Amino acid sequence: MANKLLVEGLSDAVGFVGGALLGFWGGQLLGWSVFAPGYGTASIGGIVLVGLGGGLGLQVARRWRAAQGDKKD
Repeated sequence: MANKLLVEGLSDAVGFVGGALLGFWGGQLLGWSVFAPGYGTASIGGIVLVGLGGGLGLQVARRWRAAQGDKKD
C-alpha cells in the first residue's frame, strides 16, 4: 500500500514539474517570460503556459499510471 502511494506521489510530481518546465520553456521560445516585470501580456502568457503545462503533465502522469495498472490485471 505504501509503495503504491509513493509511486502515485512521485509520478504526479514528475508529471506536474515536467509539464510546467515544458510550458516555461515554450513561453521562453515565444518571448513570454514568467519573470517579466509587471503583469503585461508577456508575463500573463508565460504564467498561463506554465499552469497549462503543469496540469497537462499531471494528467499524462495519471493516464500513464492507469495504463500501468491495466497491464498488471
